[in-house]
Amino acid sequence: MLNNKKKDMTPFDMNKKPVKQYPFLLPLIWGGAWLMTRSLGLKIEKAGMEKMKPPYLVLSTHQGFSDYYIAPLALFPHRANYVSDMEGFAAFGEWLYRGIGCIGKRRYVSDIAVVKNIYTALHKNRQIVAVFPESRHSNAGTTAYIPQNMGKLAKLMKVPVVMLSVHGSYLAGPFWDEAHTRKVPLRAKLECIYTKEELAQAQEDDVQQKIEEHLRYDEYKWQWEEKIAITYPRRAEGLHMALYQCRSCGKAFHMKSKGSSLFCEACGSGWEMDEYGRLVGEKKKITAIPDWYEWQRGEVEKEIRIGTYRCEFAVRVEALPNAKGFIPMGEGRLVQEENGFTLSVQNRELFFDHRSRESVQTEYNYRDRGPCIVLSDKDCCYYIYSDDPEFGPTKIQFAGEYYYRMRKQGEVPFDFGKHLSENM
Repeated sequence: MLNNKKKDMTPFDMNKKPVKQYPFLLPLIWGGAWLMTRSLGLKIEKAGMEKMKPPYLVLSTHQGFSDYYIAPLALFPHRANYVSDMEGFAAFGEWLYRGIGCIGKRRYVSDIAVVKNIYTALHKNRQIVAVFPESRHSNAGTTAYIPQNMGKLAKLMKVPVVMLSVHGSYLAGPFWDEAHTRKVPLRAKLECIYTKEELAQAQEDDVQQKIEEHLRYDEYKWQWEEKIAITYPRRAEGLHMALYQCRSCGKAFHMKSKGSSLFCEACGSGWEMDEYGRLVGEKKKITAIPDWYEWQRGEVEKEIRIGTYRCEFAVRVEALPNAKGFIPMGEGRLVQEENGFTLSVQNRELFFDHRSRESVQTEYNYRDRGPCIVLSDKDCCYYIYSDDPEFGPTKIQFAGEYYYRMRKQGEVPFDFGKHLSENM
């Protein structure tokens, strides 16, 4: 279902109403989820759920692929609808994906139709609706950006709010190497944080803050505290896609990984990833992966502030307008600047404003096609690849998130006049 052979560019119908999960698919959903998690010893804790019945809104962490199996088991024996990215509809077919309860959405695109469908599923169909606010698998084992309107969404829905917090999903299949599963225990907690009555009395900002608190995680900290040893000998392979810049020499896109080692081809520095997810460097100095990841973010923001950040690449583009699959669009050019992305392809220029997208969807090796970013509007998702060795999805993501914050705050990330005057 991944190739749109007829090249039909008709946009996916976001206004189509959600359906209840088809009853005859429920044994497959629950049985499949159980089979996929039983070797990892999934344990689910429930708090404040004793008398809880649908409808209610579930907000879940989104560390990795295992989350898709954990959620149905946590919500058993109730059916649910899941807000899902368009790619799943193309991979499994629209009929099946709707039948297992999915509500279509394009990542980082505001669409009132999606909000209406969530409301319909809750109030007309009387179903549970699960939303993954991070909208991505975790790059480095920590919480991704949480949209600042989740409190508003919860208040608007006027149903109980339940949090699903997961541990182990990222460690079992890190985003930079989801092809190889590590044997890591999975833990989940389903907790009601607001009854309908409590939600009505709560302030929107307080709801937002409480949601963010329950979505916060650091999987490497959890791994160390729980003393979970990952003995997989190739446990570091792929990590260089998330940690692309050397902490020793500062050069980007010279990092490589092999076995349990992460190393820089530019300066020769190396780190060993121990069984507890820590990077051990020279003189036994320990570096936490999330700290390295956030250090890179700071370096990108520094480049933007002094005016040295550049993002312009020759690219190849595939379009995903609907559930019929991908349409090759050929070669093009991508430029990321202060105001947004400009994608030039097929004699057209498409503009994606940073102000309207809080983050950038990244893929490290999407279906073995290579690293890519995904930019979407209401009608289509554009999967953008490049063979340039300096095409770094994570770096582009960091820049996009910084530009978004600055644009939303009405600030100019880089003042050329001020920069010139300070350096005269």
